[in-house]
Amino acid sequence: MNEFDWKNLIDPLFYIHFDINGIKLGIYIVLFIVFAETGLFAGFFLPGDSLLFLAGIYSRDLIENIFIIDNDFLNVVLLSTLVALSGILGNVVGYWFGSKSGYYLYNKEDSFWFKRKYLVQSKDFFEKYGGKAIIFARFLPIFRTFAPIVAGIVSMDKNKFMFYNIVSSFIWSFTLIFAGHYLYGFLLENYQIDLKEHIELIVLALVGITVVPVIYKFSKKSKVQEE
Repeated sequence: MNEFDWKNLIDPLFYIHFDINGIKLGIYIVLFIVFAETGLFAGFFLPGDSLLFLAGIYSRDLIENIFIIDNDFLNVVLLSTLVALSGILGNVVGYWFGSKSGYYLYNKEDSFWFKRKYLVQSKDFFEKYGGKAIIFARFLPIFRTFAPIVAGIVSMDKNKFMFYNIVSSFIWSFTLIFAGHYLYGFLLENYQIDLKEHIELIVLALVGITVVPVIYKFSKKSKVQEE
């Protein structure tokens, strides 16, 4: 079994290469992480975008956990579809949780696993963009976790929610996984650049692209409220 370190919780490769006594479980861990980050409020700190991008690079290794497909394209399609389905299920659970516990969450005290301000900011984001917020939120850490919960709290029409849920999940998974897979192949074939040798830089870049704008927005809004 992989040697555990608390830093592993934010390391995408830890999940992709996870094994117990030589039995590779990466695909199952990746699917669970996607489910948790999109459906459980405690999953907001888990790697999402970087995990999917790297899953695209290691798509064959992950799919081989289940069975071997010789067609490279089908490998990526299958992985993207499984991730999309996990994301859909995660959002359904988040919606259900929000519809059943909205009052409790708004009155819950802050803890390591829960920050009320994220819920409030996600609600504002949801009210601004409506159903499209479900799509936008897929690509935004923290919002990705709380958007379906907020949708449940505000009693968004279930059919409308499911439409945006399905569309957003497939766009998110296919975009990032295909990008990781084919960018890796393109750079390796044309420029002999192996992205597997630059994983830390990839993770830092993706964190910068997705997380920094969110942190900036939060800090800017907090300053406005203080003034």
